[in-house]
Amino acid sequence: MATKVLDSYALMAFFEDEPGADFVRGLIHKSVESDTNLLMCVVNLGEVWYSIARNNSPEIADQYINEIKGMGIEIVEADWALTRQAAEFKVNGNISYADCFAAALAKTKKAELVTGDKEFKSLEGEIKIVWV
Repeated sequence: MATKVLDSYALMAFFEDEPGADFVRGLIHKSVESDTNLLMCVVNLGEVWYSIARNNSPEIADQYINEIKGMGIEIVEADWALTRQAAEFKVNGNISYADCFAAALAKTKKAELVTGDKEFKSLEGEIKIVWV
């Protein structure tokens, strides 16, 4: 079974029907069918929440989070090992700290990171990236 990590970029593309939305939709369907294991760090889930809350309202953001929880995406808490790896990525690259958590999760789980955020280009040698 393939394991993929979703960055906030991927989920926002899905929700806003932007380029890459169909690809992410396909991954979600594969996850429900048990062909793909989808993961997301709780820090990146927080990014999704604040993006929706800022553009709409906290109540709508809560509705989206409840929808995400029903999609078969495993939300991974940020323990010390994950946080330490994220901090290493932050030291070595010009990437936001929240994005470092998505990259750290991909690395620690030996998974592919699904994103369209070009900030991750600097980590292409460290992790596998699926560009949407």
